[in-house]
Amino acid sequence: MPLSSTKGRRWFFAGLLGLGVLAVAMRVSAHADGTAVAVPAPAYDPKSAAASETAVLSGGCFWGMQGVYEHVKGVEHVVAGYTGGAASTAQYEIVSTGETGHAESVQIVFDPKVISYGQILQIYFTVAADPTELNYQGPDSGTQYRSEIWAADAGQAKVARDYIAQLSAAHVFSNPIVVRVDPVRPFYEAESYHQDFLVLHPDYPYIAVNDIPKVENLQTMLPQFYRMSPVTVFPAGGA
Repeated sequence: MPLSSTKGRRWFFAGLLGLGVLAVAMRVSAHADGTAVAVPAPAYDPKSAAASETAVLSGGCFWGMQGVYEHVKGVEHVVAGYTGGAASTAQYEIVSTGETGHAESVQIVFDPKVISYGQILQIYFTVAADPTELNYQGPDSGTQYRSEIWAADAGQAKVARDYIAQLSAAHVFSNPIVVRVDPVRPFYEAESYHQDFLVLHPDYPYIAVNDIPKVENLQTMLPQFYRMSPVTVFPAGGA
């Protein structure tokens, strides 16, 4: 199976080996300052009458983003992929150059009767990504790791922008929120070996250090949204 070859992840693994760190034993928080931040629910979060909704979010490596939302109640399907660039460059090795306009992203299909779009964003800001990191997340750097909310319509855009304004006014984070809100662009599914990566490889060093803590934080900090059995792209989490 091909694995990540981006500079940030290579350096990350080299650092672990150089320090003699047993990555599987390490547990760090979702946010760079060492603490996960429990954010309040969005004040503006109107109910939807739709049978299903789709959210597209970027927030660093899509392995962790997908892994978090696969454990969220009301989520029916989560796909890792690319958005922001052209179809011809929606390939992992090309996106990893940081020159395509793409961001590693997830496309989340959810039941708005079970979980709202605003609650999807509450999970995003609490455990899925650090919204104060500009063009990087943890060990990964480059515009392909930027934090961006891709609004499907004016309603989603208003929920997202109002929520960012709410969190900024309340000084929930010690640093400014740098998450962008833009109209949704075409979403391109990533290669099959990236799908369900956290579920299939929970002990993989990058996952164990950077992403398993996010799922743990979801369970402990937002237990009302947590589901034990993940919803996966492939049956039983396998291709």
